[in-house]
Amino acid sequence: MHTLGFAVIFFELFATALTAAESEFRPIFNGRDLASWDGDRRYWSVRDNILRGETSLAALPLGNTFLLWRGGTPKDFELRLKFRLRNGNSGVQYRSRDLGKWVVSGYQAEIENKQGKAGFLYEEKGRGWVARVGEKVEAGADGKLKVTGELAKPDALIAQGYYRMRDWNDYRIVARGNHVQHWLNGFQTIDFTDNDVAHRALDGLLALQIHAGPPMLVEFKDILLKNLERTSLE
Repeated sequence: MHTLGFAVIFFELFATALTAAESEFRPIFNGRDLASWDGDRRYWSVRDNILRGETSLAALPLGNTFLLWRGGTPKDFELRLKFRLRNGNSGVQYRSRDLGKWVVSGYQAEIENKQGKAGFLYEEKGRGWVARVGEKVEAGADGKLKVTGELAKPDALIAQGYYRMRDWNDYRIVARGNHVQHWLNGFQTIDFTDNDVAHRALDGLLALQIHAGPPMLVEFKDILLKNLERTSLE
């Protein structure tokens, strides 16, 4: 009897704690319009509760252009969103700097309709390729990148369906101190520790990318952000 009562109390406390933890996520896209977002309105719009980045032969950007979230410059955080790429190339910028005219530099979680490439870490207008899918990488104080481990082989991730071509995908990005991680549909794709003080970023803007090139369409929804408490740099 007492054991059962304790189990019930424990379950209720666990459920309450879980609900409280989940409630810490807040939507940063309202599903109706581009409030709090700043970008070239020729390319960005909202339709059917979906945020759309679209170009056409009549409206092609000369370079990469971004939709910037103006609600803050997150430090340590967890970002979750759903995306679908019909064609073209895109990405999720974080801890980025505003260079003006809807151009940014900083970490980018790659969105691409190529198995084994979606999910890697790129630094826009910076160090370029940082961590490929399946890699654990460290940047040294001298700026050199070193692969320190393997999370999974790309072929194994592809076989398990880590990325859904031209369909909805779940992106999870965690940044804490100088440590960043990406997950696609529950599969971890990269792990990066940035000890390069001269080039790393510990806070900055969030943004969504339209890549220069042929006409494209990328869609986003359910964009949720949770701020995390920073304890120390790893």
